[in-house]
Amino acid sequence: MAKVNTAPIKWAQRSDSLYITIALPDVKEASVDLADETLKFKGKSESKEYEVDIAFFKPVDSEGSTYNVLPRSVVMHVMKKDKEEDEFWPRLLKDKALEKNQVKIDWDRYVDEDEEEEGFDTSALDGGMDMGSMGGGMPGMGGAGGMPGGMDMASMMQGMGGMGGMGGMPGMGGAGAGGMPGGMDMEALMKQMGQMGGGGADMGGDAGEPDSDDDSDDDDLPELEEN
Repeated sequence: MAKVNTAPIKWAQRSDSLYITIALPDVKEASVDLADETLKFKGKSESKEYEVDIAFFKPVDSEGSTYNVLPRSVVMHVMKKDKEEDEFWPRLLKDKALEKNQVKIDWDRYVDEDEEEEGFDTSALDGGMDMGSMGGGMPGMGGAGGMPGGMDMASMMQGMGGMGGMGGMPGMGGAGAGGMPGGMDMEALMKQMGQMGGGGADMGGDAGEPDSDDDSDDDDLPELEEN
């Protein structure tokens, strides 16, 4: 049986939340199980097995928390359960001895309690999983209207080929119920939209031409002779 190593943890906090980093690169087969009082993680990094099994100092709100597997780490934004308490925890784990061996302060995100002015930069969580709705789809997919955080346009275009029920891109009234054609890339889309815009301008110009024709016809009529 392969040896299971304890994954290193870094953390920082704000009055309402925690930012936890499992500092392992290229994690494969990641499994994250966050409950209101515990966090369990399993994954492979550089052909080695790693795990985390910790109990928090105080309860957290697992429903409102998110995580994301990045190339160099696994990051989590964990909301504190009692947001009204509005005070910093003295440590991350309930077990003080375990904290000394396994947990380090994330100095890049650390702020002193008296100096807290804003929350964490959670841009690294864009496109991550909502721990409260595992299996319920990517966050932000509220029907056809929303785009998941962190998903780029190219990925969206590729995915929309198989999503026949979507009503197309917002604002494109002519897309119809079939959604965007599969395989269309952004460059082709913009080119097509440019042609649609140019066509509208041409139509506008053509609409005004009959008036100019009428004027030219009037100019060609012979003048009436006066008696």
